[in-house]
Amino acid sequence: MVDRREAARVLREVGALLQLKGEDPFKTRAYETAAARIEELTEERFAELVQGQKLDELPGVGEAISKKLLALCESGRLPYLDELRAEFPPGMLDLLRVPDLGPKKAAALWRELKVGSIDELAQACRDGRVRSLKGFGAKTESRLLLNIASMPDGDGRRPLGDVRPIALELAARLRGVPGVSHAEAAGSVRRFRETVNDADIVVAAADANPAFEALVGSPAVARVLGRGDTKCSVVLRDGLQVDVRVVPEESWATALHHFTGSKAHHVRLRGLAREKGLTISEWGVERLEGGERLPIHSEAELYAALGLPFVPPEMREDQGEIEAGLQGKLPRPIEADDLAGLVHAHTRDSDGQATILEMAQAAGQRGACYLTITDHSRSAGYAGGLSVERLQAQWEEIAQVQALVPEVSLLKGSEVDILEDGTLDFPDEVLSKLDVVIASIHSRFKMDEEAMTARLLKALDNPFVDVLAHPTGRLIGKRPPYAFKLETVLDRAARNKVAIEINGNPERLDLSAEHARQAVARGVKLVLTTDAHTVSCLSHLEYAVATARRGWVRREDVLNCLEVEPFLAALKSRRQSRAARALC
Repeated sequence: MVDRREAARVLREVGALLQLKGEDPFKTRAYETAAARIEELTEERFAELVQGQKLDELPGVGEAISKKLLALCESGRLPYLDELRAEFPPGMLDLLRVPDLGPKKAAALWRELKVGSIDELAQACRDGRVRSLKGFGAKTESRLLLNIASMPDGDGRRPLGDVRPIALELAARLRGVPGVSHAEAAGSVRRFRETVNDADIVVAAADANPAFEALVGSPAVARVLGRGDTKCSVVLRDGLQVDVRVVPEESWATALHHFTGSKAHHVRLRGLAREKGLTISEWGVERLEGGERLPIHSEAELYAALGLPFVPPEMREDQGEIEAGLQGKLPRPIEADDLAGLVHAHTRDSDGQATILEMAQAAGQRGACYLTITDHSRSAGYAGGLSVERLQAQWEEIAQVQALVPEVSLLKGSEVDILEDGTLDFPDEVLSKLDVVIASIHSRFKMDEEAMTARLLKALDNPFVDVLAHPTGRLIGKRPPYAFKLETVLDRAARNKVAIEINGNPERLDLSAEHARQAVARGVKLVLTTDAHTVSCLSHLEYAVATARRGWVRREDVLNCLEVEPFLAALKSRRQSRAARALC
């Protein structure tokens, strides 16, 4: 049977192809909504609904889409998708990954110039043919060439959020195999790299064959690349390669460490090992003289054998962690349990998919002490942004929901657009009544460096801005950061005591780990968020936490580690400090 991730992928492809055909936006959005609902299910629940032919009971999955899903699960193919694919060349969907090229323009390129792939688009731009089309022009042509050249996934790497859930599900499947004592995702997935080339899973078992049989029997697997005594490589239906390595129990800790990486971190550790008369590999730690094997039962014991404290996987990049460890200065990075509140969440009042009540209940189930409702402001028409009147009406609803979910403090907030001139989308008298004001840029990404920097600095000078959200504007693999002077903006944030967001949306991870480290060095406080638009997206907090850990961020560097009253007091104090400075 087709698994739920493949079903969601098929629905999204249908939606994208319908966009290229110019179908009604409500129809195309229905497929994206249905895909999101399917992904929220467990594999068991998905199978149960398919077998009972009850997929249409899911919110957002209508009868027509339900029938298509059942046909897909029954035969492994969807004829409707095959019909849509036949209308376009195979590389057509790739065009939608090019920044600044939406479905309408992509469709025009195919219709007028027979451009059906990224390579063909690049050539058409170089030939000067694109500028002749209505709605394009020479500037658009040049920009498309620059965007194609800057696309970061030309090496086949994928966003972490696409790969990690798959790797974790496969590891869980393998843990259930008789005889398997451990199975964990390793490699870039375990280190939470922003992009991932393939998935590595390390298994501990006396016999590799049962684990390999479970792997190749997964409905997600399309073909087997190779199978040996200790390693099996497969390609999934979506093209992802997965390598599974099986080692005996006594090699588990060293194998997990070895295949987690990074390579640069390992090179340094091997040098340390030689200095201590040791050699390390995936099979264990041995003395150079005599070949005696040291008993290593955990990664912590491995580091201890080398005279180091435990280095978390996210910090294993040879970015100074070994020197800090040897000097006793390796910081304790933040952990998920340190966080008290969820600060950036959207509801159906703007472009979210859940009600305030549903988001509040989900936050409570996750153990959050507080949740900030931060729907978009009025200029964000594309996202159903709230007018002042709708925002004030939302405050009344928040108060009503608060009575129903008393265990979670609901804070009034808004994600307010930073307009082109640096002013905010709501007047100060409205902002002053909000518990949390998140400022962000959602338009005019192509301003030059000086203008964009000035725009951000002016926003940071507003006395009511508490948090600058996704400050570089990037979408990993889709849109590069806009041009601005990051150091200048971080310095202003530090002076004005404005917190900077680490956005846990796997497409953003913005600030990056590197930039987060720069922010903390300047004394800038951070806020770790999910930017959740659905209940399930609240789980994206782990990506924000992992990005922070990669940036050596500590608990004391993060504002939403504070309980609700100290959190609000800190924001109030920062606003007062900014206002006092403005009067000087």
